[in-house]
Amino acid sequence: MRLITAHRILIGAGIAFFLLYAMIVLLRDHTVAGLVHALVSLAVAVGLALYYRTLKRWGSPPPS
Repeated sequence: MRLITAHRILIGAGIAFFLLYAMIVLLRDHTVAGLVHALVSLAVAVGLALYYRTLKRWGSPPPS
């Protein structure tokens, strides 16, 4: 396994974790602090998803 493959797997797991965490917090904690935690978690998940999209270029040969 190449390093970029392991990196993609870990970033994907991070995205899934932050989405799951936001969902759990929204369902269980109905306070302002819970809402803030969920929004920050969703923002991190979106940021990781945008970063994950840039990884498609990594590992491929450079254009000539």
